[in-house]
Amino acid sequence: MVDKELLDILCCPETKQDLTLADQKTIDLINKQILAGSVKNRGGETVKEPINAGLVRKDRKFLYPIREDIPIMLIDEAIPFDSFAS
Repeated sequence: MVDKELLDILCCPETKQDLTLADQKTIDLINKQILAGSVKNRGGETVKEPINAGLVRKDRKFLYPIREDIPIMLIDEAIPFDSFAS
């Protein structure tokens, strides 16, 4: 689990918007589509590894993946979130 204090200070590296943790249902949906090979990150690369969690930008356009409790805060690694938002 990512430290709460770290989550409180993290923001989107592009827009500086606040981030919130994605719910488990959304993470499960994203991982299902990752395993099917249908998720591309912002850099245009197919995401091959499932994620443990994710940080959603306030405008809900992108999710920054968390793997092994480490937030991946690179703009090109962000996953477009609009197709997963409910």
